[in-house]
This record gives sequence, structure tokens and C-alpha cells, in this order.
Amino acid sequence: MTISAQTITSKTTLDVVPVAGKIGAEVRNVRLSPDLDAATSSAIRQALARHKVLFFRGQGHLDDASHEGLTPIFGGSPVSHPTVPVIQGTRFVHELDSQFGGRANSWHTDVTFFDAFPKASILRALTIPASGGDTVWANTATAYQELPAELRDLADKLWALHTNDYDYQSTRPKASPEDERRHREVFASTVYETEHPVVRVHPETGERTLLLGHFVKKILGLSTFDSTNLFRVFQDHITRLENTVRWRWAVGDVAVWDNQATQHYAINDYGDQRRLVRRVTVNGDVPIGIDGRRSVLKSKVPGAFAKRAEGVAAAASA
Repeated sequence: MTISAQTITSKTTLDVVPVAGKIGAEVRNVRLSPDLDAATSSAIRQALARHKVLFFRGQGHLDDASHEGLTPIFGGSPVSHPTVPVIQGTRFVHELDSQFGGRANSWHTDVTFFDAFPKASILRALTIPASGGDTVWANTATAYQELPAELRDLADKLWALHTNDYDYQSTRPKASPEDERRHREVFASTVYETEHPVVRVHPETGERTLLLGHFVKKILGLSTFDSTNLFRVFQDHITRLENTVRWRWAVGDVAVWDNQATQHYAINDYGDQRRLVRRVTVNGDVPIGIDGRRSVLKSKVPGAFAKRAEGVAAAASA
């Protein structure tokens, strides 16, 4: 049985202040910690189901270990990235440092090139530019709900191939050669390809959400031309300004988003100022389409850089 996000209630009252009309809310007067009481944790999960992104100011007491320990609040265990290594001394904490290519300025849902991608992401701000560096999130559930009926019917039938071996330069035209090299050698060190329904059923709320973003290689069954244009139609509905929330970070902020019902974009407008954030993700389920079919991991192979390294090693040992 599914529960409508609009009818979720809790015996614990949170101080929840909406930030935008269709997505995002600030939760006030809560000190996040791994030992947060069950009633407050339940109320936070319910607020996340409704608002899709929650913001918590003043969480500077968190360190890497307590950050990792927050995942049960959001209904799961921590999970590491399939290709990107964690920071030293942790098991599940990933760092996005602007000085080393950590600028995620392209619309995406985290790790959709994998079948069971994370259900939620927990991002903690350590160093924030004096100006710029905001993050924007989009609600993929309201985007689906507000599609014209003809487009909803079409989306219901479609599947798409997602991969981490995508055209990095086209999504980040100002990326440096060093950023591109790091993408090939680390992010795409193992190449995944997964087929997902374009419309998934949210496992907790029962909502239908659009599952797209920059990891989409193509919509299955269509030519490259038609796939590209149809992808853009749906993607533009997702990222309409009326469907988004923008957050101005401060050091010590924590943002948590439902990765099953959102996309996000980290705005790269802060030049050479440093922006340092750390992320822990919560393990998720394999998506299910409206026809009951599950997403399928189609392939997992070494990336081009790894293949070249293997060839060099083989030649050296010959």
C-alpha cells in the first residue's frame, strides 16, 4: 500500500518552513545526530516525502563519522559511490572540492547509471564562497503531474539508457582539461549502463516521477535525433523555474534530498573561490515502472582509461 505524500501526518511537530512553492523546506530547531529520537526522525522522513528537499541550518557540530551515522533517519544505510573513492579515514563520505573538479553544474539525479541508485543524499557545507555557489533542485514528481496528458501518456511508455560514460564536455563546456581527465580516470573508470523507465513509481509515496538527467545516453527505440529532442522536452518541464528551489549555502548547512523525486544543479558562478562540501548517500531500491517492470543493469566494463592502463601493463610484462 502506498501513502499519498499530501496525507502523511506525524505525532511530532516540526518547525518546517517552505522555501519555494513546489519543493523545498527549511527545518528549524533540530540538531541532527545519529541518536536523534525515533519520533523526530519519523517526522523528518515525512517532511522529506512531502517537500523533496530539506534544509537544516547550523549543523556545524557534525563531523564525518556523525554525518555517516545520519542515514537511518532517512530510512536506510550509507552506500558508497560505484567509482569515486571516499575520503581518507571514512567509509562512505565523498568530497566535492571546487579546487579539484568538484563542480556538479549540470542537471542530474545522483548515480542513475546504476540500477539501485541512492534513495537520498545528505550534503554538508564546510567551505562556501562569499558569493555564488548556490544549489538548485527540481521536483520530478510535480513535473510529471503537470505534463500535458498526451506527454504523460507518452512518457509512461518510454525507457532510457543511463551511463556514466557521457559527453562530459557538452554538459560542462567550461570544464578544464584536468577536470575532463579526472572524469575519465576516476568517474568513468568503470562504465555502467542501466535501462530505467522514464516514469518510475516512488516506493514510499506512490507518486510517478520523471527519471532523466544528464546520465541519459538515449531514449530506447528512437533515433539519436528524436531521442535528443524528446529528452529536451521532458527535461525542460522538469527544470522550469516554477518547479525549483534555490538554496544559498552557509557553512554548517545540511541539505537532504529525495533522490527518487528530484534533480539538482550546483551553480558554477564563483570563479576561483573555494567551495567544499561532503556527501553521504542512502541506499536505494531498483526503480519500478508503472507496468511493474524493474530497471536493469545492462553492462559494467572497464572504462577507456582503465583499458589503456591494462594494455600498458600487459605490454610491459610481455
